[in-house]
Amino acid sequence: MKILCLGGGPAGLYFAISMKLRDPAHQVTVLERNRANDTFGWGVVLSDDALSRMQDNDPKSTAAIRDHFAYWDDIAVVHKGRRTVSGGHGFAGIGRKQMLILLQERARELGVDMQFQTEFKSAEDYRKDYDLVVGCDGINSLVRKEYEGVFKPDIEVRLCKFIWLGTRQK
Repeated sequence: MKILCLGGGPAGLYFAISMKLRDPAHQVTVLERNRANDTFGWGVVLSDDALSRMQDNDPKSTAAIRDHFAYWDDIAVVHKGRRTVSGGHGFAGIGRKQMLILLQERARELGVDMQFQTEFKSAEDYRKDYDLVVGCDGINSLVRKEYEGVFKPDIEVRLCKFIWLGTRQK
């Protein structure tokens, strides 16, 4: 099967890896508009459940990623000098760039063809040459926009703010 992933972030790379693990004969290509070491965003946080599923899917990439994780169980919110702690969550986090490097290494090892600095304008342009075209192009997905009438996404921009800051607190 010829498979194309439009986008080389964590989702696109992990999908490509997963398909090669299912059948090494799959011809899997990842197109990414940025350079291999470019990244946007700060980090990736995974729950214990997600890590367990990753372990079942690909123990090798999971082991490499785990070696770079920071782990925590409690979430502390400090507001106006008052600290509130909620425990038992089980999370792990890794810098996005490091995760991309590790996933690129694993994809390369499995024979995934990764093409960086490669723009695409339309998923439709690739449908005749590939058995499966997967949109992995992030929050402002061109693929989702192109197939808006089919996918019928329901996207609402809200006024609430979310920010994740790394701080040195003990």
